[in-house]
Amino acid sequence: MGNLIKVLGKDLENCPHFFLDFENAQPTEAETAVWNQVSAVLEEAHGILAELQSYNGAGQEIREAIQNPNDLQLQEKAWNAVCPLVAKLKRFYEFSLRLENALRSLLEALTSPPYAPMQHLEREQALAKQFAEILHFTLSFDELKMTNPAIQNDFSYYRRTISRNRLNNQQLEAENEVNNEMANRMSLFYAEATPMLKTLSNATTKFVSENKTLPIEDTTDCLSTMACVCRVMLETPEYRCRFTNTDTMLFCMRVMVGVIILYDHVHPVGAFAKTSKIDVRDSEFFIYFHTFKIESILATFTLQVILPCFDFLLRFESSASTEICIRNCLFSLRLHDHKSDMYPIQENIRK
Repeated sequence: MGNLIKVLGKDLENCPHFFLDFENAQPTEAETAVWNQVSAVLEEAHGILAELQSYNGAGQEIREAIQNPNDLQLQEKAWNAVCPLVAKLKRFYEFSLRLENALRSLLEALTSPPYAPMQHLEREQALAKQFAEILHFTLSFDELKMTNPAIQNDFSYYRRTISRNRLNNQQLEAENEVNNEMANRMSLFYAEATPMLKTLSNATTKFVSENKTLPIEDTTDCLSTMACVCRVMLETPEYRCRFTNTDTMLFCMRVMVGVIILYDHVHPVGAFAKTSKIDVRDSEFFIYFHTFKIESILATFTLQVILPCFDFLLRFESSASTEICIRNCLFSLRLHDHKSDMYPIQENIRK
């Protein structure tokens, strides 16, 4: 289907026209095995988001312990406050591994022959819905993580304490749950600005590289078709009126952003590369975001989803031409968004 931006920039007449039921899709007999496997993972997603949203950290206890290094009572208080939080962070990390396996199962089901990606999405709507739910969870998780510095502060204190006690030949009971190898992997995970998105990007790239017999176009077409179908549903009144929940529109937008990012890391030239011969800044894809008739949702979406994800793309293995293109898009989005001052362009983006 070619470059994703080209697909989204074409007239709606050239896009797949079918309603992807994100609200009520139920698995057919052929989908049941994969659906059950993925459903078991997604059942935990709401709980994970709730735990992350209520994550307050142990900042006060850590500050008191650092300011009074000789007070053993304060040291113990800080340690007892951090350990349950680290156990929670471990659960988040382990969930990301299960989510990665679930994504792989869905990609296998939605790209396998003999059907084309568009046929898969239309025939296997329950699996397409689960794929969308994974993307929605991913962006929601990363949004909460990015705004909570306590996560990395708590984990850094935990690792420093473990290292200090190891030098003093002391073995702490908490090390049995989060050993040094696990701590190293968790550290790399939480060091990412958007750890869940990075996990899915790596998983999608790995899926393509390991399936040599599967044409890469099958995977990229699956992603671009999903984005295109979401756009068609949002712009077509007869489809849009079938949504019983207004949040489904924001859900569709988030899914589009997720598949664009995955597409950018799977396709050989990416979604924003100069060689794509697409002027992304002037494409109808971005005009669409500025002219859609749900201004309140659009403002929230631009601030909370579009701009953070473009910032992610700039930080994550992007070429010079990609950076220039996205920087122009970010600047354009700021000019068009009357609330843009709430999300200034990062000054530390590579030049």
